[in-house]
Amino acid sequence: MNLAVRANPTHANDPMLPRLLLVDDDADLLRLLSLRLRASGYCVDAVDSAESALAHLAVHTPALVISDVRLPGRDGLSLFDEIRNSHPGLPVILLTAHGSIPDAVDATARGVFGYLTKPFDSRVLLDKVRRALDVSAPRMRYAGAHDHAWRAEIVSRSARMNEVLEEARMVATGDASVLIRGASGSGKELLARAIHRASRRADQPFVAINCGAIPEALLESELFGHVKGAFTGASMSSDGLFLSADGGTLFLDEIGDMPLPLQVKLLRVLQERAVRPVGATRARPVNVRIISATHRDLDAAMHEGSFREDLYYRLNVVRLSLPSLDERREDIPLLAGHFIQGLSEKYGKTIHGFAPEALEMLVAAAWPGNVRQLYNVVEQVCALTTTPLIPSTLVQRALRAPSVEVLTYAEARLRFEREYLTQVLKITGGNVTDAARLADRNRTEFYRLLQRHALTPAMFRLADEDALVAMTGQPKSLQGKGS
Repeated sequence: MNLAVRANPTHANDPMLPRLLLVDDDADLLRLLSLRLRASGYCVDAVDSAESALAHLAVHTPALVISDVRLPGRDGLSLFDEIRNSHPGLPVILLTAHGSIPDAVDATARGVFGYLTKPFDSRVLLDKVRRALDVSAPRMRYAGAHDHAWRAEIVSRSARMNEVLEEARMVATGDASVLIRGASGSGKELLARAIHRASRRADQPFVAINCGAIPEALLESELFGHVKGAFTGASMSSDGLFLSADGGTLFLDEIGDMPLPLQVKLLRVLQERAVRPVGATRARPVNVRIISATHRDLDAAMHEGSFREDLYYRLNVVRLSLPSLDERREDIPLLAGHFIQGLSEKYGKTIHGFAPEALEMLVAAAWPGNVRQLYNVVEQVCALTTTPLIPSTLVQRALRAPSVEVLTYAEARLRFEREYLTQVLKITGGNVTDAARLADRNRTEFYRLLQRHALTPAMFRLADEDALVAMTGQPKSLQGKGS
């Protein structure tokens, strides 16, 4: 049962207030804690089981989780392990009785923020909450910020993608080197640009180069510049990309493809914070932040000897891992609608969106090329469509493969049941009829599955008309009507 205790009906959804998630099967204690935290100015969501907490976390990421250790079914320690895996930056405070103190101490050693022994003084609780929120303050600033211009190019409502964006916003405040891992087409350069826009270097240049796309003989000159006459064809001096990015950010895409001799020279520039153009006798100071990206396994490349260990540790101060499109399928309708808006203008057509069967086909398809492949498919169907709603036949032709059915519950493993139900509800925006159809289950059985996992359809309904328009391509007032 989801008790859904709110801090204050008048400001429970105020994005500027810290949101806390309480987990305890003692209804009286849950109510008392909610009242105390409400009086201190926090938004509160309260649930009575670990399963309910995980269902809530699939939709909303709070600033802090406070959980009892002893819970029915999955206990608080198991909940903490799940949170640590899916939301590594989210602090957790455990509430424990005297008999379970050793478990709480063990959890602290494993990474839990802290624990409180029942009964506890409310002042101690509030002090612990304040200190935990100090840890997650950058996350809260991101979650509550009205200005999302820094990440405007990244369209997503995926909890996993938003976790990466939260981490990116946190790291953007400093100058630490960032290594972005992700498959080709997953949006590594977009994330690098977002970090730059969220940083204090936002008004300075952002310069990008693909290290695997330029021949080795030219890459050194491109990066470090050259003086006139340094080599055949050097008819004039060039500053190079490091000096062009001075004061700003240099993005080194596919850094794993950089030849070893240039890795040595790059390491020297990073150590000395100075660059010597090809043919020059003096180095010039340079102040740049390095963000690099690769689809390769640099750990394996390092052990094979094709990537320098010292350079690896210089670049890999903070690592961000982008999920593939297959891992954020709930974003496919949103991305497709976003692409249509720009492509409709490009091709001079009025395109409202995809026919339901066509959208289902997009959601179900495999996307080895990730977001880049999705964009190419959407562009192809926009170029060829002669109707305001793009039909499934065009989508199937663009995919060049038979459509793949969404897995039914019977085909999914039991331990993935909750994740599967969450995914189909996200895809359908909380519409149980559509979700049940996608899952190949009747509504009655589907509701039983939702109840088993403490999932409420209302949790997944789109919060604003903009997201709905992005999915359908039509204003809300026109939905369900003929074009």
